[in-house]
Amino acid sequence: MTDKSPERLSEDQNWVRSTQVDRRAAILGSAVLTGYALAAQPVAASAITTDVIGLDAGMTSFQTAGLRMNAYRAKPSGKRNLPVVIVVQEIFGLHEWVKDICRRYAKAGFYAIAPDLYQRQGDATKIADFKVLIGDIVSKVPDAQVMGDLDAVAQFAGTDGGNAAKLGITGFCWGGRIVWLYAAHNPRLKAGVACYGRVVGQPTVLQPKNPIDLVPAIKAPVLGLYGALDKGITQADVATMNAALKAAKKPSTIHVFAGADHGFFADYRPSYNEAAAKQGFAEGLAWFRRHLK
Repeated sequence: MTDKSPERLSEDQNWVRSTQVDRRAAILGSAVLTGYALAAQPVAASAITTDVIGLDAGMTSFQTAGLRMNAYRAKPSGKRNLPVVIVVQEIFGLHEWVKDICRRYAKAGFYAIAPDLYQRQGDATKIADFKVLIGDIVSKVPDAQVMGDLDAVAQFAGTDGGNAAKLGITGFCWGGRIVWLYAAHNPRLKAGVACYGRVVGQPTVLQPKNPIDLVPAIKAPVLGLYGALDKGITQADVATMNAALKAAKKPSTIHVFAGADHGFFADYRPSYNEAAAKQGFAEGLAWFRRHLK
């Protein structure tokens, strides 16, 4: 399905609008906080930091096609056979907020791992200009490559304290779209939570399909968490996806949060909506606990 709606903003336009900042002014006028992607600066005072008490957390690596891929992993210390949640980065790459999401899932009893899915294309966290980030890295990441890397990280998790038979995936923004794709790709996936990931769009050579095109192939139940104020993913898009899921009799659903914008989970940005983020995270946890038991 192509993307022709005049009401839908492009990803870069939507990001600037939803965060309510001017990118150049933000970078030049604010202190850069270590660990957060340059394009995601400045970091809001609402940013949450989850401690590592009781966790085994830090960087690791695993073998995938052609390289050792870096990843951030967090799990309860001394525990094994844990249900696995793969955390797929938002558009800014594997930066501090994504790592904190892993720690939050680990605190809830999961083995959580976030692979650096842009690694072959470059370090997205070091690029301040959003258009350069999209043009030089994000647009050059093939969906097929991502699916293979996710298969590899799932296999690694099963050797590192996780139970690969209890496999879940969650993702945000860029990663939210990937969740839908992976649910159509891996028959062993048990559940997904897709947070404001694009569901319709213009196909490209490297990204030939969007979630709406893959609904009949979706194998695992997916919970979608979206914001009613999102101008990059319109309510018409969400309604179309929900209708397709119901028509295909898929055990998936999308919850739309009134008053929430794109990026409402991102507590380090002005788009953060505390009420929607807390409720959405609780719903995601319940979804995984139900399907990964």
